[in-house]
Amino acid sequence: MSLAATARLVFAPPHPAGRPFLLIGGLVFLAGLLFAAWLAWVGLLFAAFCLYFFRDPVRVPPDRPGVLLAPADGRVVSVASALPPPELGLGIVPRWRVGIFLSLFDVHVNRMPADGTVTRIAYRHGRFLNASLDKASAANERNALAIRLPDGREIAVVQIAGLVPRRIVCAVREGDAVRAGARFGIIRFGSRTDLYLPPGTVPLVAVGQRMVGGETVMGLLPPAAPQGGS
Repeated sequence: MSLAATARLVFAPPHPAGRPFLLIGGLVFLAGLLFAAWLAWVGLLFAAFCLYFFRDPVRVPPDRPGVLLAPADGRVVSVASALPPPELGLGIVPRWRVGIFLSLFDVHVNRMPADGTVTRIAYRHGRFLNASLDKASAANERNALAIRLPDGREIAVVQIAGLVPRRIVCAVREGDAVRAGARFGIIRFGSRTDLYLPPGTVPLVAVGQRMVGGETVMGLLPPAAPQGGS
């Protein structure tokens, strides 16, 4: 990555979800100027961390039909066959699931993996295990989205809370038409995002690989089965 690209990533404008935290940091800084210098430093450092954590860089999805994009930045920690979350009603046929772990230093904005329509959103309370563990997909607090692609196939994206203080934010609703690479939410602070591919789709990524949300191609959709016959 070039120096200019790194600067654009680090100094990207913050996501709106970070504004309350930036305000807190600013108020603590002002209080420190009035009462104690050390408090001003605390407020300044907290605000600087929030600017970095909530950064929301511009992403350009590839202009290529039939691809599924990474829904988040981070490191692939799991590529396995698994059942989609039961609350989405996507059936009981296992499909490929790719799990992406987001550390505190990754961009935490979630992005749509493909064009489609949000058909179901289901939030489920759960535990707060380390999000890099595979069992976090089933045990942790999560927000699951089912998305119907233009050809009728369905994928699932799951926002999963992590170990440290956290909150899942989802900005889309059932029935919304969405575009590949578009922002749809954020998880704070430290988390995991799972993508469930349509049956018959093979992932093109491996454990340990770094993802760029809205840009990295995670899978290619095979030709859709013909609907009926003459």
